[in-house]
This record gives sequence, structure tokens and C-alpha cells, in this order.
Amino acid sequence: MKYIGAHVSASGGVENAPVNARNIGATAFALFTKNQRQWIAAPLTEKSIAKFKENCEKFGYTAQQILPHDSYLINLGSPDEDGLAKSRNAFIDEMERCQQLGLKYLNFHPGSHLNKMSESECIKVIAESINIAIDKTKDVVAVIENTAGQGSNVGYRFEHLAQIIEQVDDKERIGVCIDTCHAFVGGYDLHTREGFEKSFEEFANVVGFDYLCGMHLNDAKKELGSRVDRHDSLGKGSLGIDTFKWIMQDSRFDGIPLILETPDDTIWAEEIQMLREI
Repeated sequence: MKYIGAHVSASGGVENAPVNARNIGATAFALFTKNQRQWIAAPLTEKSIAKFKENCEKFGYTAQQILPHDSYLINLGSPDEDGLAKSRNAFIDEMERCQQLGLKYLNFHPGSHLNKMSESECIKVIAESINIAIDKTKDVVAVIENTAGQGSNVGYRFEHLAQIIEQVDDKERIGVCIDTCHAFVGGYDLHTREGFEKSFEEFANVVGFDYLCGMHLNDAKKELGSRVDRHDSLGKGSLGIDTFKWIMQDSRFDGIPLILETPDDTIWAEEIQMLREI
């Protein structure tokens, strides 16, 4: 079973996200549980929490089909003491929000060394941050997203993801989300059948499919290995449509949320239907 959806708006309250997902024919969805460009937000109200759960049940969305994303401000690998403290506190708050909503996952970008420490040092700090958050929360799985490697971001190699996982104490509370655009511009050739098979064989050997909790299905505006994070609509970028056909026809990607973050939300319903058909 393939769960296909998009990162939908939660404007007006988290309870609107499942409604917006339903309106585009999605069987999965992502959302922000708070304003993604603010450090602090008002707590979720009991009314919003209850209505969110009610709408999810009404439209058939289980926790396994929902992949919330944390704030873009958070940098769990920050070399700056104040920035790291703010990031850790904000991440714990995001985990707690997911816990309140009955959600299973929290998707996040691992972090950035800001050219002030090595990648390995940054990875160690990220793992420490995850351990702290896991220790202070229950049940929610921290889902690391691979990055494009733009700027000083770590996480663009499968080895980075594996190194973070290795240093997380509770392996039941850590997972991975693979973004197709990020993987491609990060150097993994998902454009050719040979490259696709080789890339995911490498993922299986380095990280392991047991850790795969979700995917972001995005075409790429930039070329292979460019390390420039620019998403495109499916079939309109450097990846092309075949990559997404291979994913949809591969049982290794069953049972997890497959989320569009493509730039034109007016065609999300069409993209979801196309993916379902192939």
C-alpha cells in the first residue's frame, strides 16, 4: 500500500490539515504543528487537538500516514551555544506537540556546522540533541531528512545519517526520510535505472530500509551533485518522471508517507492522481 500526499497548510489550526489533505485526494500528508518561522508559538489548545484527531479519524488518516515537519529555524548541530539551546528547546516542544496530537513521527533537517566545526563534530552534536529530546518525550520517532548539502548543512550523504543513528541511544525512536531532490543534487543518481538501483542498494547497506519512515517526492531544478536545494514539479526537472515510477512500483516504499513538496500546489491533486495511476 502506497500512502501519497503533500505538505498541506495548517493555517487556522492544525485541525485543518487533514481537511486540506482530503481535498486533494491525499492518503498521507505533512504539516507544521506551529509557525515554522517562529521560535515560540502558543500551545495547542485542547479544542484543536481533539478536532485534529477527529478529522484524522473521519478521513482515515492514521499516525503512520502523517509526517509532520519541524521549524526551519532549528539547528540541532549549531556550534553557537545560544542557538543550540534555543534549537534543542524548540525541538522538544515540537516533539511534545506531535505527542499531544497522537502522531508517530517528527521529520527534521539534521543541522549545519556554519563552517565553525567539522562535519563529524556537528554530527555528534546533532545526535546529542536527539538523545536529549528523546529522553524528555515519549513515543515520537525523530525522523532525519537527508539534505541537499547546500551551504554548511550535513546529512547529504547516507553515511552522515548512519553516523547520527549510530550515536542515538534509543534506536526505536530514530528514523530517516529520503527527499528525492536532495538525494539527487547531493550526488545520488536517481535519474537512471542503474543509478537508482545502485543508490538505494547503498542506502540499504549504509543505513537500512528498517529506518525508512517516509519520503519527500520532489523533482529537482538543478543538476546531479550541484548541492543546490531547488524543488520542481514531478517530471519537469532534472530527475524526470521515471524516478517516481520506479518508486511507486517498488514495494520497499510501501506503508510510509510519500509526501510532495513540489512548488505548484495547484497541481498537487493531479500529481497525486498520476502517482496513484503508475
